[in-house]
Amino acid sequence: MSIQQITTEYIAIDPDYCYGKPRIAGTRMPVAAIAEMYLDMKQSVEEIAHKYDLSLAQVHGAMAYYFEHWEDIDRHTIETDRLVEEIKVNNPT
Repeated sequence: MSIQQITTEYIAIDPDYCYGKPRIAGTRMPVAAIAEMYLDMKQSVEEIAHKYDLSLAQVHGAMAYYFEHWEDIDRHTIETDRLVEEIKVNNPT
């Protein structure tokens, strides 16, 4: 499956930028990272926005995109984590 270039007010996807991961438009901040901070690390929208110099609308936009596409985002995150572990096992330091 090829990755399409998509840009909305808050979300950008470009196969040639950030490995095609959905990110907050105008930044390198992946939607998956925002979702992890909010859902897993229990950081508030306000904390995330302040810490990364984002607007509340950008963080809410990222979360809205995540909730609409969580299966694809989570699948990609799991695949990436698996690949990183495989590389570590095959290339010990």
